[in-house]
Amino acid sequence: MSDDNPYYPTYGEALAAHARERPDQVALRYRERATDYATYDRHATQIANGLAVMGLKKGDRVAYFGKNTDLAIELALGAARAGMVFVPIIWRLAPAEVRFIIDDSGASALFIEDEFTGIEFDGETISMDHSFESWRDAQSDAAVTIEVDTHDPLLQLYTSGTTGLPKGVVLSHHNGTHMRPMMKKHGIYWYCADPGDSIIFAMPYGHIAGVGTVMGAVYIGQEMIIHREFDPGLIIADVQEHRVKWLFIVPAALAMMLAHPDAAKADFSSVKGLTYGASPIPLDLLKRGVERLKCDFAQLYGLTETFGTVVSLSPNDHRPENVKGREHVMKSAGKPMPGTEVAILDEDHKPLPPGEIGEVAIRSKGVMLGYWNRPKENEKALIEGGWFLTGDAGIVDEEGYLYIQDRIKDMIISGGENVYPAEVESAIYGHPDIADIAVIGVPDAKWGEAVKAVVVRKPGHELDEAGVIAYAREKIAGFKCPKSVDFIDVLPRNPSGKILRRELRAPYWDGKDRQVN
Repeated sequence: MSDDNPYYPTYGEALAAHARERPDQVALRYRERATDYATYDRHATQIANGLAVMGLKKGDRVAYFGKNTDLAIELALGAARAGMVFVPIIWRLAPAEVRFIIDDSGASALFIEDEFTGIEFDGETISMDHSFESWRDAQSDAAVTIEVDTHDPLLQLYTSGTTGLPKGVVLSHHNGTHMRPMMKKHGIYWYCADPGDSIIFAMPYGHIAGVGTVMGAVYIGQEMIIHREFDPGLIIADVQEHRVKWLFIVPAALAMMLAHPDAAKADFSSVKGLTYGASPIPLDLLKRGVERLKCDFAQLYGLTETFGTVVSLSPNDHRPENVKGREHVMKSAGKPMPGTEVAILDEDHKPLPPGEIGEVAIRSKGVMLGYWNRPKENEKALIEGGWFLTGDAGIVDEEGYLYIQDRIKDMIISGGENVYPAEVESAIYGHPDIADIAVIGVPDAKWGEAVKAVVVRKPGHELDEAGVIAYAREKIAGFKCPKSVDFIDVLPRNPSGKILRRELRAPYWDGKDRQVN
């Protein structure tokens, strides 16, 4: 492998390499504090040694509960260098959910911001505000002697828990590190930026979109501008002040950014590319984003269980001149990344031909080591031949593009026809009076389930049920159109921006034995 495309087996080795090669380059920028790579590397070593002094050993879990900070990123790399497993917990979770994750993970230490006190924990607890820096700086910076292998576990991330209890997804260093050199080799530039290129980190740390951004930036040697949480105005301001090169954003956040009053006059000329993912994107929103930012757009499809991206829709497929007459391609998730195989399987796990809907299965080196202490769940998800069942319903067309229809569990069966909420939402989203929309199935005496749209009107706009249904009928088949419409002020979403359909469905299915009719 050429010198300009190095391979680092572990993230600790990647950090050490950048500390040698670009020691003075800014690695982490948080508020008024800028940390160069040499300091970042030293801090990671001190944290690794400090964890060992606390009595933690290789393989132990280190939990973090708080918002995005540079100190929390240093903690992740310190744990990685010590061969420990980092467990970031999304701060928006309820106390009972946080306690479940801490207990389920078997964490030996909890690092917590003072803002989130009140979480009970039986092990060692360190505040991430003032005492953390004092603790870190008191540790030795002598080289860590623990041997860390590329296949050792690195992260334990908990699925969003939109149904049932969350599961801990265990990911190894290799699940992530194998990707970057391969992408560079194949010219997938939107997934392997240049060293020094800046990127904004604003997604929840406990989500693969957040911690995955962190690990990718460490591997490449980027400058990371850290936002405690998503704030569209702050992102717009930082893009201009720091001439940011790359953005990763979820569709709901992109919509908020484009709607922000500062977006109209902002200078986005420094941005090389914007990657998006984590939930379906309406075509109208995508077109507005491409037109306003005038940079390369690429969609990333992946899951926590695959260490993020396994399929990508390239910038070429976002350019109007390239998709003229075949704009439907912009609705796809793209094609498999190098080293990834995608199959569409039926209920018996047999492959389906192009154009038929089934469950999306993935085979790649990014697939997780497994769910933590969930042998039955592992048997269901990790099947013969090395395939991982995603739980997503999808189609692969004749050209090899993957179209995600929805989560299989969210599918509506109305009069024997399968209706996927994301398809209906995408069709209706372009209505000029609609700010946000979710589609759910509700009980219906005639059809079993009926399609219902839950709509958020744009401020100051008027819209009634008949108008929504009439608009839908112009876009999609009649059986897919909403039979009824509710209007609310805001849609419930989880921290990664996914609609919590379970919450929307609950009132209509109250008293039913099951969530299908």
